[in-house]
Order: sequence, then structure tokens, then C-alpha cells
Amino acid sequence: MLDGAEPAHCTICCCTRVNKILMVLFMVLLIFATLFGNLVTLAVVVGTKHFHTSQGYLKASLAVADLAVGIFVVPLSVYAEVYLMVAEAAPEWTSYNSQSVSFHPCNIIGPIFAGCTFVSITTIFLLTIERSIAVLRPLHKDSFITRKRTTILIFLSWVGSFLLAVSPMVFSSEIALEYNSCSRMCNYALGTIGEFPSQAWNILLLFPAFDFTLLGGTVVINIISLSSIRQHSKHRKTLAETEIQTTSNPTFSDIKAAKTIGTLTVAFTASFTPIAVFVVGNVLGNEWCNFSFFAFWILATNSCWNVIIYSVRDQKFRLRAH
Repeated sequence: MLDGAEPAHCTICCCTRVNKILMVLFMVLLIFATLFGNLVTLAVVVGTKHFHTSQGYLKASLAVADLAVGIFVVPLSVYAEVYLMVAEAAPEWTSYNSQSVSFHPCNIIGPIFAGCTFVSITTIFLLTIERSIAVLRPLHKDSFITRKRTTILIFLSWVGSFLLAVSPMVFSSEIALEYNSCSRMCNYALGTIGEFPSQAWNILLLFPAFDFTLLGGTVVINIISLSSIRQHSKHRKTLAETEIQTTSNPTFSDIKAAKTIGTLTVAFTASFTPIAVFVVGNVLGNEWCNFSFFAFWILATNSCWNVIIYSVRDQKFRLRAH
């Protein structure tokens, strides 16, 4: 936790006034990039009939989760850091955890960030499942993948993700939320200073366990789908030479979409891995102050990457966005 006016830790990003200004500038730019990119995604999905599909619904859900990070999570960090620079003292609420005061902003912002992260992971997993069916079982795609089923799965993913996000406080009275002076974000923390109740702290291992289970499954399914795509590409060349047509192969758009989801998976896995390593290390008793800052903010920047990936990989999305 923080104590008094100065942060308890001087991270590599914030030891000088110049670094603090650059950090705040980065946060502000991240807010605008996240809002702009994901609003464009929502506008394209909602405003284009071509995207009124199960895949489009899932991309819209992912955009909403990313928007929440840009609207709620990052602005609180900007407020705290600007306040610290202007007043030369941290906001009073940053000096306490959520168990010490009746209302703490991190009680809301912390679960939002964790919940939206879980929503992103589950959505990418669902996108991968949807595309794998289109690639591996193209004749059954329309009967198995419906907008109604997709809507139900999206609803369940949001409910389940936010239940998981609040589970540490529900199952342990020793875990609280605080504005961390290392990560410059709202983080889960021990409510009692000086104690290390491993049983309570280990509850947080649910987070990386859940995330890596889904991400691992997503990677495996992507590998299977991409291997199948490679085989289909060889078959297409053979069929083109013999002028034989078949309807049992995935369409070109399905193949492109599967490759796009594969790119999303790689980007999210790369951005999430540092935070998972940090959580495990934290549970084992390592503080890793500088590493925590980069880990949390690398994860936050993932909120503005999706629209870039869509624009590069999906021609129809790119044309509609322009």
C-alpha cells in the first residue's frame, strides 16, 4: 500500500518528473486509442449486415470489454497520477485499502479490470471454437453456430467472468483491493499489513489457472484449425487442376477469419503472460515492483490492438471502417 504523500516505491517509470509526465501521456493516449478503436469496431459490427453473425456478436462483446478498460480502469490511474503531480501528494484513498474505508474506488475498478480480462479470454476462446467448427465442419456450421446460442454464451461468459473477478473477496476476508504504487492500478492485496496468509493469497491462483487453461485450449484448437487449413489449401490446388468442385471445404472467408482469430490469440497470450507470471510470483512472496508496472500496462494496451488486427487481416472490416 501507499503511505502518506509519496509512493512507497519508486518504479522505473516514475522516479523523475519527466518520467511521470511521459507515463501520464502514455495513459491518456491509451484511453483515446482504446475508445476510438473499439467504437469503430462496434460501429462496423452494428452498422454492417455482413457482420450480424455469431462471429460479429463475439467481436462486439470483445470490444465492449475493451471499452470498459478505457472508460473506467485507465482514467482512474490518470486521475491519481495527475493529482500526485499537481498536489505533490497522493489522493487520500490511495493510502488505504478497501477494507479500511467505507467506499474505495478500487472496489469497483479492480473487479472491472479483472472481469473484462476474463471476458476477453473467454470471448477469444469462443471465437476460436466458432472458427474451428467453420473450418473443420463447414457443412454443419450454420446448424450448430446460431446467433441465439452465441448470445447465450456471451451472457454466460460475462456473468462467469465477473463472478470469478469478485471471488477473492467473497471467499476470503483477508483479500482487499488497493491502488498499488508499483503497478499504478487497482490490484488485489492482503488486507492485513505484515501477515502473509498463504491460503487466502493462493485464491488468486484461480486467475492464472483459469486464464491459462482457456488460452492453452485456444492455442491447441488454433493449431488444429490452421493444420486443417493447410491441408485444405493443398486439396484446393489439386481440385483446381482436376476441375473438380466440392462443397465440403471451408470457404475462403472462413479461412481468413480463422487466421485472424489465430493472430488475436497470439497477441492476447503475449500480453497476458507477464501478468500471469507476476501473480504467481506475488503469491510466492516476490514483489517485483518494476515488473508489475510493465506487466499490468502491457495487458491494458491489449484493449486497443483488436481493431488494428481486424483492419490488417479483414478486408471487409477495413473497407467498412474507412
